Amino acid sequence: MSIKDEHPKTFATVTTVSSDKDAQVLARLGYKQEFRRYFTPIELFGIGFSIIGLVPSLASVLVFSIPYGGASAMVWGWAVCGIFLTTIALAMAELGSAAPTSGGLYYWTFRFSSPRWKCLLSWIVGYANTVGNIASVASVDWGCAVQIMAAVSIGSGLQFQATIAQTFGVYCALLFCHGIICSLNPIIVARLQTPYIILNILLCLALIIGVPAATPKEFMNNASYAFGNFSNVSGWNNGYAFILSFLSPLWAIGSFDSTVHLSEEATNANVAIPFAIILATTSSVIIGWGLNVALAFCMGKDTENILSSPIGQPMATILFNSFGQKGTLGVWAVVVIVQFTMGSSMLTACSRQIFAFSRDGGLPFSKWLYSINSRSHSPIQCVWFSVALSFLLGLLAFAGASAIGAVFSLVVAGQYIAYSIPITARFLGGQELTPGPFTLGKWSLPVAATAVTFMLFIVIVFMFPASPHPSSGNMNYTVVVLGGTLVLSIIYFYFPKYGGVNWFTGPIRTLESETSSIQHEDEKEKE
Repeated sequence: MSIKDEHPKTFATVTTVSSDKDAQVLARLGYKQEFRRYFTPIELFGIGFSIIGLVPSLASVLVFSIPYGGASAMVWGWAVCGIFLTTIALAMAELGSAAPTSGGLYYWTFRFSSPRWKCLLSWIVGYANTVGNIASVASVDWGCAVQIMAAVSIGSGLQFQATIAQTFGVYCALLFCHGIICSLNPIIVARLQTPYIILNILLCLALIIGVPAATPKEFMNNASYAFGNFSNVSGWNNGYAFILSFLSPLWAIGSFDSTVHLSEEATNANVAIPFAIILATTSSVIIGWGLNVALAFCMGKDTENILSSPIGQPMATILFNSFGQKGTLGVWAVVVIVQFTMGSSMLTACSRQIFAFSRDGGLPFSKWLYSINSRSHSPIQCVWFSVALSFLLGLLAFAGASAIGAVFSLVVAGQYIAYSIPITARFLGGQELTPGPFTLGKWSLPVAATAVTFMLFIVIVFMFPASPHPSSGNMNYTVVVLGGTLVLSIIYFYFPKYGGVNWFTGPIRTLESETSSIQHEDEKEKE
């Protein structure tokens, strides 16, 4: 007999007390409890860990490290970047513990910014975060579509090469499937997280152990090559090429805010949020480094052949050389499944951020988007709004490889702008932070300064093209997509009569009335 069966009253009481405590924490932030708290701390960690999805993420972005240094970029680029990624996770975890709300970034920005700038900055962060999350959904599902096409190519004996239209068709099917899953009761997504965690870890261990064991001698590299070879075929100088290789870990280990957006559905949220962010990041940095080392030892020395293989996926090519056709198909099938789970988790987090921003009136159609289905208890309108925008973003694939590559860079650039502003506002906005259960204490400022400096540097770096002297076909369009979105959001904010400056007052207190806002209280205190 389980503990629940033996002590039903005690179990129910503990659950109720936990829910009441979370509701009280949320009430202090100005919001009533609307979601049901289905996610346990380990399931919340599962959201972050499954969104990272190490093996499929690495499969999608290995193309960003091999041309910019080869083995050294894979191994040491990951390690160096991983240190800075951990500082971002720590800074985010501290804010998530202090104010665990689905609004996350834009809510923190409003709370900690100076009264003069809080509405505009909160608006900008809300839109940057929205665009970044939608780009994450698009990039995950596009990566999954490419991996499915790679499996078909392997199965055909490398005779089949997918067209853009075929890949886009698979991409649309994936978006639709994820939309259906995320429209179901959130308890289904919550309970799936434990098997997602197990599947991710088993896949990582299978590659770390299996690839070296199966790779023929002609593809095996020695330690001096794996840890010391630097093969730069990008056209940039070696130093800058090494920095560009950071895009691989930056895209793979990201979406630090994903668990924050589910904080209103988590039990013991102000502890579960920092636990999930820090554990997902640090475990991914360590395990991911092991994966890169294994691949560096087993990929051979012909990096140009890996990049130009008809399979269309560098990791799939490495696995094909190690396992052969049937073995690679078996492993790749699991990679595709894990990538598919990433898509459902990412869409879940994205829909919650859109729900929160709509609750505060920040998005067009906010009144329609701010809704929780009474039967499924999920924000169905937000789910399909995210799917529709991801579909539109995926159309960039028809503009060329560089255009769809901008979606990958947009994930990093858009989110880092959204991360940097609230972390900075916490120290420069003149507002007091009441720490949550997790706090860095005296280390808060140096960790935050390191994280913000790194993020701003990376945003600038990834506005540059993949190679010097680009043409229109291989130009980096990240600055166009991100810049255009931010400019349009600012124009929308200041637009006469209908702009956000006329009606957006920041996070709205849903506990009292739909029209009173947190800003009104701040203004009264100031007076």
